Amino acid sequence: MLISKLKNRHISYVGYTKNINNRLSLHNTSKGAKFTKGKHWKLIYSKKYSTKSIAMKKEYELKINRKLRNKIKYNFLEKK
Repeated sequence: MLISKLKNRHISYVGYTKNINNRLSLHNTSKGAKFTKGKHWKLIYSKKYSTKSIAMKKEYELKINRKLRNKIKYNFLEKK
């Protein structure tokens, strides 16, 4: 899960990848997903899974579970 500050609020982005450092670099150079372009992203949560299908299932669950996403986001922001 990535986080970025947009005006006066923080937004999050969820995705899966085999190479997290490369993916983060693509997002921060505006070569990643359309939603991430033009923003500076920080990695705040990651987890490894044994298969791509499990990773995609967990990604979807996190994308639709706003409560969990906000909990992860606010835990990160409180630690700053």
